[in-house]
Amino acid sequence: MAGGGFDQVVRTHVGCRRRLNEDAVLASPERRLWAVADGMGGHEAGEVASAMVVEALSQCPDGAEAALAALTEVNARLIEMGRTGGDSRTIGSTVVGLVANSTRFTCFWAGDSRAYRLRDGTLTRLTRDHSLVQELVDGGMISEGEAESHPNANIITRAVGVSEELQVDTVSGDVSIGDLFLLASDGLTRLVSDDELSAELRNGDIESMADSLLRLVLDREAPDNVSLILLRATDLPAATAHTILKHGLQSQ
Repeated sequence: MAGGGFDQVVRTHVGCRRRLNEDAVLASPERRLWAVADGMGGHEAGEVASAMVVEALSQCPDGAEAALAALTEVNARLIEMGRTGGDSRTIGSTVVGLVANSTRFTCFWAGDSRAYRLRDGTLTRLTRDHSLVQELVDGGMISEGEAESHPNANIITRAVGVSEELQVDTVSGDVSIGDLFLLASDGLTRLVSDDELSAELRNGDIESMADSLLRLVLDREAPDNVSLILLRATDLPAATAHTILKHGLQSQ
């Protein structure tokens, strides 16, 4: 796959119940960097936090280490912003990102936005949610099925801008031609199960897949914002279009 790149599709939507889209999306194929940031619902200025996350990633040097350093810097800035004005407040965002070339990928995340890889018909979740319900699942107190409908499913345990020391998890692996990667905010994964994702991601081209996933969420009355990036590894040259989607507005 020398010289190969990725076909990509980006979608973001405010959903059916929110007035504001607090998600922001970065697709930078020329730098082999993609990310989805989800401003924390219920907190002030979540849209500011997600925009700051993707802006910092869009301007950092290439590579996973540089992306993590950029997130650490944004975390400090958001903590400081939350302290201004006299009242302490949280201005935060989850993030999931992918740095990938023709042979290797590194996925990084903080929060419950997720990444998946579909290879040879098998879907693998690359991330593990930083959330209260995931801790309950890990502790054997509830099942995976119960986690999705748990009343505290919206409580996350990590995010950019929440604590002084940002902890970002990473996972790395190999890339093969035909691999399909999905990055998504929880507005998608709360309503669409992994089994449904697996079925949807095996049908048609990636544009059709993205449209189908978005339609599925909207048909289920999309209570949250929803954002997703689909990437398919190809032996064709990498695309060069650089896209930042902030709250549904596109800039290049």
